[in-house]
Amino acid sequence: MLKIVVRLYCGEEIAMGPGKADLLDAIAREHSISAAARAMGMSYRRAWLLVDAMNRCWAEPLVETTPGAARGTGARLSPFGERVLAGYRAAQQGAGKGAAPAGEPLEALIRPAPLTRQHEG
Repeated sequence: MLKIVVRLYCGEEIAMGPGKADLLDAIAREHSISAAARAMGMSYRRAWLLVDAMNRCWAEPLVETTPGAARGTGARLSPFGERVLAGYRAAQQGAGKGAAPAGEPLEALIRPAPLTRQHEG
């Protein structure tokens, strides 16, 4: 059996991979990092660390949060995040069919190395 896994790197950090893409899908569906984490069977801390890594690796944040949103409406994909997720899913689909992934457009959007903190640049 052949299994192709598409991972995009930002320096040594995985900027996007199958698990991070699934987390983005869950956040889009649940409108909450904690609810997305529960739906995926992971801790909130793990989900938050993955979101933080993604937001530091891309030219713009993929996930936008609203502090203090108590009713499960605290997170959503940014328009940029939707674009990156769609591009990643297209690359995954192409790779799964044996085609070369169309990674160049996404590659141009990844920072050469992750930011130290999300809000530094």
